[in-house]
Amino acid sequence: MEELLLGWLKEYGYVILFFWSVIEGELGLTMAGIMTHGGHMNYLLAVFVAGLGGFAGDQIYFHIGRYNKGFIYKKLHSQRRKIAISYLLLKKYGWLIIFMQRYLYGLRTVIPMSIGITNYSAKKYALINLLSAWVWAAAIITPAYIYGAQILVVLAYIKQHWYFALPLLGGFLYGLHIYFQKLEQFYMQKRKNRLFKP
Repeated sequence: MEELLLGWLKEYGYVILFFWSVIEGELGLTMAGIMTHGGHMNYLLAVFVAGLGGFAGDQIYFHIGRYNKGFIYKKLHSQRRKIAISYLLLKKYGWLIIFMQRYLYGLRTVIPMSIGITNYSAKKYALINLLSAWVWAAAIITPAYIYGAQILVVLAYIKQHWYFALPLLGGFLYGLHIYFQKLEQFYMQKRKNRLFKP
């Protein structure tokens, strides 16, 4: 099975990388970095393709918000807190929040849709989004490209000792979840204070 997956990655690596970057990203980019380290992919082409994939994914979310406002408000009713936070962040940081949206866990799909709902320039959003996507791709692929051999050793260790790795990964993800939950509460409290300020 592993040989089959490796074969697919070698043959259709750039296509898989593009679509993986549209949907998710970090894991696919790390794999691409390891593939470039092993000489199975070209580094610059991998960064270029992954950046285009990340750009395309966020453009889809942006245009969903731009042309389906009623649908967004209805379907994302449970996410209204995150939409409110996205508005606050856009108002406070402007273009910088577009550049940083990929690194904001829990908000990375909500932010493009929230910006789409506003009157923010679609051309300006697309330009910032494209530059951001290429920086994001390079930031993840480059370390995996440089430290590919070490990453493979760690992955082999994890495979053999998965019973240690799973609790550590679970703890890390839980900690990340709590952190962003606290961040969300902070921004909502800040918004509430602003609304009820005498």
